[in-house]
Amino acid sequence: MPDNLLTALQPPGWPAPRGYSNGMIGSGRIVVVGGQIGWDATGKFATGFVAQVRQALENILAVLAVAGGGPEHVARLTWYVVDIAEYRASLAELSPAYRAVMGRNFPAMALVQVVALVEAEARVEIEATAILPD
Repeated sequence: MPDNLLTALQPPGWPAPRGYSNGMIGSGRIVVVGGQIGWDATGKFATGFVAQVRQALENILAVLAVAGGGPEHVARLTWYVVDIAEYRASLAELSPAYRAVMGRNFPAMALVQVVALVEAEARVEIEATAILPD
């Protein structure tokens, strides 16, 4: 049985998305990862937006690893950012940072700007849903 049971969903005639999927389908065990922010296991925040994104993604993978999963099992990410302009200005640096942690896995994603996050230093919070093989 293949380790990755996820398939991207692409409606006919739609333009191909870049850096995400319109939808994902899979079967197996569902893992829901609560919002992760850009601090390490000691509570120290990474410096800068891109570094916080990378740390938040690494934190997601640390939680997934407890269930036996990896980036290839992530079916959905929801990003909450405190400054959409900061996100847009970071896109050139963000793509390689994302791929360094997540590889070429581009799950269904949503990104929204929020007024604030619980931790004042946090620039981003990311939650995930993964589907692991039975």
